[in-house]
Amino acid sequence: MNGPGRSGRRQRRTLEAMIRIYCRGNHGKRPDLCDECRRLGEYALTRLDRCPYGRNKPACSRCPTHCYKPDMRERIREVMRYSGPRMLTRHPILALLHMLDLKKSPPSGKSANA
Repeated sequence: MNGPGRSGRRQRRTLEAMIRIYCRGNHGKRPDLCDECRRLGEYALTRLDRCPYGRNKPACSRCPTHCYKPDMRERIREVMRYSGPRMLTRHPILALLHMLDLKKSPPSGKSANA
């Protein structure tokens, strides 16, 4: 892979922020994530780091390749549904950039490393 680049780092920050918002809202206000959310975050960040599209990575919801296990995919969708609207007030710039990512055309299905 070509490294995360600016977009990849931003996607990591966005994902981490969304999981924090979800955890605090659903599992209590605590300084750190609960074990369940920590594991989900580690799983999601690993998938993000290993994305075959590299710097051309689309938003996961627009990607032709589904690299999440079905149960983890449903869990991250739940996090996104809860956190998405709240991102507009807590992290408006990250939320706006994420919405712009959603407008990008998805890749044709061939990875950047193929």
